[in-house]
Amino acid sequence: MTTTATTVGAYLRDLPPDRRVAMARVCSMIRRSARGVRESMRYGLAFYELDGPLFALESGRRHMSLYVAEQDVVIRHKEALAGVNAARSFIRFSDFNRLPLDVVEKIVRESVVARRARATNGSIPTQAELLKLWAIKEHAAQAPQAVTRAVAPAAKPMAARSAPAKRAATSSAPIRRPTGKTSVRALERRPARSS
Repeated sequence: MTTTATTVGAYLRDLPPDRRVAMARVCSMIRRSARGVRESMRYGLAFYELDGPLFALESGRRHMSLYVAEQDVVIRHKEALAGVNAARSFIRFSDFNRLPLDVVEKIVRESVVARRARATNGSIPTQAELLKLWAIKEHAAQAPQAVTRAVAPAAKPMAARSAPAKRAATSSAPIRRPTGKTSVRALERRPARSS
């Protein structure tokens, strides 16, 4: 789903209600369980960073995907979740009413621990490596360019017109009268009938 939102809140507001609720629950759980992550919108995805990208959340037409940078953590929990793609390190949720938030929360917490361990030994993957792992093409995920249109020059203001042109414009306008129905003013002008 292509979006032009610049914040995760705006991204969520643009979603249909069923996806908005599911995405908001996952976003809230990530913020709560992964203390210190930075939330941002990039490549049309909700990104969560801790010493580089750690999670990305995407809303598709009929699914939601959680991309996880720590591939080993995803592989450890592969059996507990349906929709896990271990090769690309993401989890696809197709039922918005049955999100396995308990398992996803374990993945989030373990990913934070794994990321902090990687930060100490300096082996954090780059953003380009993660986009390649997640099979996200930068140009395909970019928001579309803003549509621009040419605007016609403004017409001259009425003050700039000459007096004869003003009279001609006002005198040539036809007077509209109601057809088929009697107007309120016409009724007010009629003398009342005596009975």
